[in-house]
Amino acid sequence: MHGKLDPEENVMKDNRFTQEDLWQMMSDLGWDTHRDKIVLDVGGVATSGIDVGEEYNKKWQSPKGTVKYNKDAFIVIKNISRTPFEPSQPNHELKSHHIKVAEQEIAIQQDEKAIAAALKKSDDEKGYDTYSK
Repeated sequence: MHGKLDPEENVMKDNRFTQEDLWQMMSDLGWDTHRDKIVLDVGGVATSGIDVGEEYNKKWQSPKGTVKYNKDAFIVIKNISRTPFEPSQPNHELKSHHIKVAEQEIAIQQDEKAIAAALKKSDDEKGYDTYSK
């Protein structure tokens, strides 16, 4: 064993935060709490999206739009003002994969048509029935 862990040693820190701790964290991040748009979102929730009608099993179903908070729900603090939003710009030098595949398929189809035409011509010269070709 590489380490020593005595029972009286405190291995878990108390993670309770005060409002002052929150303001200090925002300050440490460089957020301007007076000008920035700060939003609180709740994660770990389930929203019913099924219309169950008026008669439903209340033990297993809930009306559409009902929000249930899971036991491990959490709060997310977002600074919308600091979210960098720049739409992606197309790279005109690159061809997407599906265009390359389509070009290859066209080339193969052209080759197959040329081969079929050559076979038909050869069969016609030999007098074979090529009606079905």
